[in-house]
Amino acid sequence: MRARLVALAATALLATTGCGLQAATQYTPPSAPGSIEPIDGVEGDEIVVGAKNFTEQLILGKIAVIALQVAGFDVVDRTNIPGSVPARQGLVDGDIDMEWEYTGTAWLSYFGESDPIPDPQEQWEAVRDVDEGNGLTWLPPAEANNTYAFAVRSEALPELGNISTLSGIAELPVEERTFCVESEFASRNDGLGPMLETYGIPLGDPQGVPRDNIRILDTGAVYEATDDGLCNFGEVFTTDGRIPALDLTVLEDDRGFFPAYNISPVVLTETLEEYPELADIFGQITPLLTDEVLQVLNARVDVEGEEPADVALDWMVDEGLVTRG
Repeated sequence: MRARLVALAATALLATTGCGLQAATQYTPPSAPGSIEPIDGVEGDEIVVGAKNFTEQLILGKIAVIALQVAGFDVVDRTNIPGSVPARQGLVDGDIDMEWEYTGTAWLSYFGESDPIPDPQEQWEAVRDVDEGNGLTWLPPAEANNTYAFAVRSEALPELGNISTLSGIAELPVEERTFCVESEFASRNDGLGPMLETYGIPLGDPQGVPRDNIRILDTGAVYEATDDGLCNFGEVFTTDGRIPALDLTVLEDDRGFFPAYNISPVVLTETLEEYPELADIFGQITPLLTDEVLQVLNARVDVEGEEPADVALDWMVDEGLVTRG
């Protein structure tokens, strides 16, 4: 997801205007204070919220829009920016005051580092420290970590020895080590080949994972193919709503191979200095964001066809953050 968006940046930039931002649908349902309350003295002050143009980002963006409207700001909704690069540039240029970002995206894509930091907290601290020099503040991250993983259809678990970790794949017969992946993942340096090497079942080795055991599919098709049993193990993103919708079970990355992509609110430092209460607002929201929560919210959009803004408001009301307006 993250690298694909970066790879499409040139195309995305052609679709934008001015600073590279594109107005989102302006629909946001009315809301009123809950545990998030108005900030004294900010009524009518403008603040710009950005978000990229995939489901999870749209939901998170609307959560921020709703929270800041309730706090009293006149929110400019710049969610639905087509790509990571223009979204990032909007922040760096000061045209966006706040957006949600992924630690791994910043480290590997924006900063050009080749080696991720395995520990999620240390990874967040590293990107926080770098971006201090760019006038951006990374507020504390969520538990939610939208990284790569492999999942298996839950009904097949008894046949596969109730496997729960990636290490367990090495205990299976070679013919059961079948994988569905997208083309980019098959060639990444944090993708299929290095992952299999890390887990002691090298790609192309007759005693590891023969190449005939690999199916290369479009991203969306991987989920369906895994659910249909065309392969035992399908590449997924850990917060994708299709995981619960298709009753897939995510295997634990017990050797810590995949980079951390924890979600964090990123705010212009000068905006945060002017409105330090923003840290308190997002401090109420971020701890509630887990993989399981985002799977449910993403599924309501991707599987059930609901509007991201409605999904965002429903969740915030359920958590007591806001009430309906």
